[in-house]
Amino acid sequence: MATTLVLAAAGGLLATAPTASAAVTCASPLFKREYFANTTFTGTPKRVDCDSAVAESWAGAPAYGLPRDRFGVRWTVTRDFGSGGPFALSVAARDGVRVYLDGVRKYSVWTDLATVRAGTVNLTIPQGRHTLRVDFANWTGTADVKFSYLPRTSATVDKVRPLTPAGFAVAYDRATGRTRLAWAKNKEMDLAGYRVYRRLSGQAFPARPVVITGTAATTATDAPPATGQTFVYELRAVDRAAHESAGTVDLSVATVDRTPPAAPSGVAAAVSASAVTVRWTAPAGAATHRVQRAAAPAGPWTTVVESLAGAASYRDLTADFHRQQYYRIAARDTAGNLSAYSATATTGAPDTTAPAPVTGLTAQGTTAGNRITWTAPATTDTAGYEVFAAPAGQEDPDGPEYVTGTSYHDALAGTGAETVYRVRAVDHYGNLSTATEASTGRPTPAAVPAPVMEGAAPSDLHNVVTFRPGGPDPVTGHRVYRRANTSSAWTPVDTTDPYTFTGTDSGAPLGRAYYYVVALDADGNEGPPSATAEAVRDRPVLTAPLSAPVLTVVQDVRIAVVVDVKPADADRGKGITGYEWSFSCTDGSRHRTTGETARIQASVPYAGPCDLWVRAIGHYGSTGNTAYQDFFWTR
Repeated sequence: MATTLVLAAAGGLLATAPTASAAVTCASPLFKREYFANTTFTGTPKRVDCDSAVAESWAGAPAYGLPRDRFGVRWTVTRDFGSGGPFALSVAARDGVRVYLDGVRKYSVWTDLATVRAGTVNLTIPQGRHTLRVDFANWTGTADVKFSYLPRTSATVDKVRPLTPAGFAVAYDRATGRTRLAWAKNKEMDLAGYRVYRRLSGQAFPARPVVITGTAATTATDAPPATGQTFVYELRAVDRAAHESAGTVDLSVATVDRTPPAAPSGVAAAVSASAVTVRWTAPAGAATHRVQRAAAPAGPWTTVVESLAGAASYRDLTADFHRQQYYRIAARDTAGNLSAYSATATTGAPDTTAPAPVTGLTAQGTTAGNRITWTAPATTDTAGYEVFAAPAGQEDPDGPEYVTGTSYHDALAGTGAETVYRVRAVDHYGNLSTATEASTGRPTPAAVPAPVMEGAAPSDLHNVVTFRPGGPDPVTGHRVYRRANTSSAWTPVDTTDPYTFTGTDSGAPLGRAYYYVVALDADGNEGPPSATAEAVRDRPVLTAPLSAPVLTVVQDVRIAVVVDVKPADADRGKGITGYEWSFSCTDGSRHRTTGETARIQASVPYAGPCDLWVRAIGHYGSTGNTAYQDFFWTR
């Protein structure tokens, strides 16, 4: 017959009819309870049901069909004990009771008792599934029996870590920015809960968990920082002795980036060259910047550029710099998150004070045009200069030329007439100084042919300009001119004799330089200019030849000579590209190495005295002073 089990109001289980033992299955951790009409537990049980606990007191027959005395009841449970550990088996009974673990007796009081006798057995239950069995026998009188098995949770007793939780899984919801974590319920009887740990990918887990749950939980949620970074999760079980299990396999989620960068800092605005230049310090993670401008500190604000990429500065050409302006900046990252705005910066009150005039204005005529130079005023806000040029008594017909340097070349000046030059300083607000004036005439070229320009090139100690005579007419020399840009004045840098067709410029600047050459007649007058040539330097001119390198003999063996070479201290970082070297006792072959340091390895065929010489090779190929190392080999 089948047995229908009903959960009673008091939490017990009621059986409506007896059933055969084999037909009853009790889900762990319920006990399977079997009633016998004897104390030897033999024969077929009279009744079988499921019991949630062993706690009974019978004054008569415990069930229908059983005698009042001399009956037996057996409780059996098989369950997973997780990681196992120390347990206490507590027993209290009148009459006989025996407790078994996996068929091994652990407790036995097997006699007819007049009063209840209690006892406790402390033992260690191994990890995994095990079976507990309680056999109770009543001989006469009242039948009392209680049994419980509980983990011992004191940290001084329990040294066993709980098992790692199983079935750990994570899922990230990009819409909500939350992570859902799930796992299977742990089997530990002394479980205190679960701890969820989170770390940034590539870093260690912190000591504190981000989520702590109770024993019943098998899910949790977490909101990792929405930074677009990858975060890693790990779950650990914890028992009542505060032991943590080993962590689960680490599972990662890639978060959506909703975290804006920090606001830009150090914002400054200043009028410069008829515009407003705004500069700031970009925060980490900034991809672009929004620049806003207002005429008042509190706005309203106008966006002058929405998405400025690259450098953390902006030149606002649309601002009315004759009025005080205010600026603020916001940063945007690659995910489109916009930061808070920076502190407000202002240009300050407009400057209406004119700069001081230029000083030291000189004008000098050359056959290539007129050369005008001056000294900048002491004021620090000078942006550039207006240069007016006109024949004496006239006005510049097309207005001034604007230059930013302190020189100007007038290639259009007429010959044989005086040209008057007026120079005014201009500050960032457009205020003009009073004009400073000078005049000169452009000379008529002497009757000597213009040299033929062949080219200009950098070398380590100077730039070299090469040319050839422009004709058979005799000349007394040549003069080389240079300038660094296409509007500045030409400056003479070298004068050669009539038979030298190479000029040098030991003051050549970094970058681009332009050159032309004129021939000189018997009176030293300049002829017409040659065509121009240009040279481009990527290293500064050396002020002296490279020093002799430092030699260190590593191995003094004729057939395997090893010498290390390094630059003199004064030559470090001056562009040495290698070394040229040779042994005097060989065939005189010259060898080259590359790099600022080198190792020379050679085999010398002859014994006797021998010298090694080494010279550094400069960036442009020149060789420096020579270092010598003497050797003498007897065989």
